[in-house]
Order: sequence, then C-alpha cells, then structure tokens
Amino acid sequence: MPVVHQAERAATTVAVTGYNGPMKVYTGTDAAIDPGAVAGFARRAEAAGYDGLHVSETVHDPFLLALLALQATERIVVRTSVALAFVRSPLLTAYTAWDLSKLSRGRFHLGLGSQIRQNIEDRYAMPWSAPAARMRDYVGVVRAAFDTFRTGELHAYRGDQYRFTRMQPYFNPGPDTETPVPPIYLGAVGPRMCGVAGETADGLVTHPTNSDARYLTDECLPALAPGASAAGRSLDGFDIVAGLQVITGATDADVAAERERRRRLFAFLYSTPAYRDALCRNGFPDLQPELAELVRRDAWDRLGSVVTDEVLGAIVPTARYDTLAEVIRGRLAPVASSGMSVGVTLALPDNPDHDHLMADVVAQLQGRVASPADGG
Repeated sequence: MPVVHQAERAATTVAVTGYNGPMKVYTGTDAAIDPGAVAGFARRAEAAGYDGLHVSETVHDPFLLALLALQATERIVVRTSVALAFVRSPLLTAYTAWDLSKLSRGRFHLGLGSQIRQNIEDRYAMPWSAPAARMRDYVGVVRAAFDTFRTGELHAYRGDQYRFTRMQPYFNPGPDTETPVPPIYLGAVGPRMCGVAGETADGLVTHPTNSDARYLTDECLPALAPGASAAGRSLDGFDIVAGLQVITGATDADVAAERERRRRLFAFLYSTPAYRDALCRNGFPDLQPELAELVRRDAWDRLGSVVTDEVLGAIVPTARYDTLAEVIRGRLAPVASSGMSVGVTLALPDNPDHDHLMADVVAQLQGRVASPADGG
C-alpha cells in the first residue's frame, strides 16, 4: 500500500531552519490587467527566470489570458490560478485545457477553484451545491475527458454531481497521444477541499491569506493525507505552491516604505471575517474585529498601532531582496519535510528596473545559484 506522508503537527512552533532544496517559482498577473498587457508581462516573467505565470479569474476570462501568455513565451508554464469550476461545464473546461496544452506543447496547467456561494449564485447566476463533493466529480469528468481525447474512446464517468457518458467520434479530438495531459491543480483552503486535492489533483495552490507556516503544517498537509489514502495514492512529489505575499525592496528604506503601503492593504484584507483564522493561528485572535471597526470608521491613521510590524512580520515574509530567499526557505521548511514538491508565488516588482533583483531571488530559490547565506 502506498505510503502517505503526514506532516508533524507543531502547535506553537514552526521550523526555523531553511529548506535548501530546489523549488519552483511563479508570479501572477494583476487581477485587473489589460489583456493587451499580458504578453509583455509574461515576457518579463520569463526573462526574470520564473518557472511559470499564474492567471486568475477576476475581470477577464483566465483561458483567454493564458492563451495570450503562452503565445508570447517559449519556456514558462502558464497556469490558471484559478479558473472557477462551477460556472462552466467540465467538458468545455477539458476541451479548452487540452487545446492550450496542445498549442503550448505541455506548458499549460489547469488550476481550478470553487469560489463562494454568493458569487456563484448572485454574480454568475449558477446553481450551488456542496463544493468539495462537486469538485471531486468535476475533476473526475475532466480527467475522463482527457483519457477520451488521448485514446479516442469514451472513458465514462458517473458521479453524484456530474456524469460524462457520451462522446461521438465527430466531437472527439482524439486519438491523440502527442498532446501532454494537462496537470490539474486545485485552489483550496478548508480541510474538505484540501482532502479532494489529495485525492484527485496533481497539486494545490494555497490562498495568499492561508500560506503561513502554521497553516501549511497544522491544517493543509494533514488534510491532504486522508484524501490521498482514500484514493490509494502517495503524496510523494505532490506539488504544493504557497501563494505568498511578501514585503521587499532593494534597501531598508525601500522595505520600510513598502511596509507602510502594505499595512493599509493588510488592514483592509484582514478586516474580512473569512480571514480571521489566519490571524488567530498566528496569535492575534482579537485583531479582525478591531480592523473591521477601523475600516468601517475610515480610521486609517490608527493602523500603525494595530497592524504593528510584529503582525506584518508574522504573516507576511519581509526582507530586502538580498535576504528574501533565505526568509522564504525558512517559511516553507514544513512543506519540504513532508516529501512533497515545493513551489512559491512571488510578485514581479512594481518597478521593472528591479526585475534583475527579483531574478536573483528566483535563481536562489530554484537552486541555480547559492544564496548569500550559503556563501554565494
């Protein structure tokens, strides 16, 4: 029976020694990026040495953005992070993912997520049902469709939420054994969806508000194991991509200025009740209600006394470019000890003149060059 790795549960401490192995590094497009700017942004990411680019579903169709990015690049992976599953047919998703993989010779990865009930019903005008069970069946249909395209023969799937039982030859792009089967990643936060990822997916991308070491160690990794065990899978090599937010800059003054900018953004984001758990995990159980009240009163001048440097430092990795890789490795050490593959998201600098500084960080994390802490 395959061995399923389960992280040690450290209730009050996290690893302080860094992970020295190679990791994949991705960046992401801005949520409101103009489609006309995607090609240039993707080329910047490729030139800076990133392994891949994440495109989200916010104000644009993520598959359109992925196509533009793939056409503009030659090396990097482009992954939807994430495309909303429940607003589109799983077969249509499979068709699109297959075409993008064929076009790019395997550089497209399919990232799927569920979204919240209010958005599915009220913004997308689509029906809602229990998301974890529905995602399990959704991925089942997508994988069955991939098998159908690959072999040219119907691979039926019957689940409680979806079924896939018909494919006439006229509608089948196969048999096609040349197109690489797109890997499937899930965006997940709660234990049920993490369990579905362990059961059905090739990897998981964590939300920026749930990428701290305690979440990874105490909640995410243990939740993956039951799903993998139920499916008879090992989690060796399973890919976890931590959706980090970081505060960085070329100098201490740059870092300080960025910290002040992010203090306001942090307060706005974490005033949302849905993200209270992240604050509680890191020792700030009373902060979310206080932030919500400050935001409601527009009392931004009080943030410095509430969102302290201690709060920011506990949740958002903070360092100059020249020490950022070392800080990130320390944060991700719990994932590395699990036997899973480790990845991270890092934003490209707002200033393109600093791309070469982030390129050094990327190379250190990938293991292509030694970090200054290792004598590089």
